[in-house]
Amino acid sequence: MAKQLDYHTIREIFTRFQAAEPAPRGELDHVNAYTLVVAVALSAQATDAGVNRATAALFKIADTPQKMLDLGEQALIDHIKTIGLFRNKASNVIKLSRILVEHYGGEVPNSRAALESLPGVGRKTANVVLNMWWRHPAQAVDTHIFRFGNRSGVCPGKDVVAVERAIEDNIPVDFQLHAHHWMILHGRYVCKARKPMCSNCLIRDLCMFEDKNL
Repeated sequence: MAKQLDYHTIREIFTRFQAAEPAPRGELDHVNAYTLVVAVALSAQATDAGVNRATAALFKIADTPQKMLDLGEQALIDHIKTIGLFRNKASNVIKLSRILVEHYGGEVPNSRAALESLPGVGRKTANVVLNMWWRHPAQAVDTHIFRFGNRSGVCPGKDVVAVERAIEDNIPVDFQLHAHHWMILHGRYVCKARKPMCSNCLIRDLCMFEDKNL
């Protein structure tokens, strides 16, 4: 595990991220809080691009919990069958839709605990929704952030909870809202798992990764 970078270096890293992309956005297509919950739940072990292809037609006809229940599980499966684990995911989407209708008046709750109580919604999904829809500085740690955090020294940790805590503790507050998007995008397109593009990395002089691919 990488050593922890100091405050000033971390601030410089996120200053550069912000200069390069002042308002980073998540890459999952959605039209409201409900479709965001569904999209993120579907994205587990799948690519954002693959989820977007599957939901393009789906969200035109089922953009609320009630409309999803009216569509039904089999029709939902037909829409998302190109996504991994589609049967289990379809079952969870129908279950969470029913809970939203019966217990939340068809609205998506904006507390982490309530979100995590929904079938197929874990801490990562809850944090994505809190951040992207309600602009809460919640940190959704995925494989890209976990890899980047440990390689760079920005937010090292032995598991996702430790990395999430390190983000909250180490990254200056003024960068917290967009921090997870900057790190996800950097991990996805630059700090790749097998062939990191260190020669094109805008923080290569600050990163603590010892095996830089220069």
